[in-house]
Amino acid sequence: MTKPAPIDDVSIGGDGIRLGQFLKFAGVLDSGGDVKEAIIDGLVTVNGEVDRRRGRQLQIGDVVGFDGRRVRVAL
Repeated sequence: MTKPAPIDDVSIGGDGIRLGQFLKFAGVLDSGGDVKEAIIDGLVTVNGEVDRRRGRQLQIGDVVGFDGRRVRVAL
């Protein structure tokens, strides 16, 4: 059994951010096209569950996963 990847905190400086925006802001993916494709293909998780909504509103403490990397929304 493999250990889960460490979680990196990324400060958004506010109360919330959309999933697609966060993936680019956090440097997880480089372009909006890559973000859209990854989300539609079910490769992105939010709090451990696949989420296919690019416009999903994330809150402080949510953990986004992609390709073995995990990033937490921080204030």
